[in-house]
Amino acid sequence: VQLVESGGGSVQSGGSLRLSCAASGFTASRYCMGWFRQSPGAKREGVAVIDSDGSTTYANSVKGRFTISRDNAKNTLYLQMNSLTPEDTAIYYCAAEGGPIPQLFRLLVSQYNYWGQGTQVTVSS
Repeated sequence: VQLVESGGGSVQSGGSLRLSCAASGFTASRYCMGWFRQSPGAKREGVAVIDSDGSTTYANSVKGRFTISRDNAKNTLYLQMNSLTPEDTAIYYCAAEGGPIPQLFRLLVSQYNYWGQGTQVTVSS
């Protein structure tokens, strides 16, 4: 299993970015996959998850602004991030686990065994 993130960068507050996570070694559509983030001094936290049945779960802090999606033909996971604020600044990680995961637990870091290397997102005011 390999996960490779891309698409991070620096944007101004109110801007948008789209992150990608290319998966290899497994069929992404059969896994629960998600985006997590970690800012300096903080614990890694769940942002958005899409399960093997296509259902999605979002952290309250990103609802209405971020959209998670998956292209099964490309075996790739995406995170469209709009209306970014400085509080969204973090390293964003892609994660995967053989699904399904009960919705109550999907945003928990402990539920995932496979992780990418992360991509930095910096939002300036």
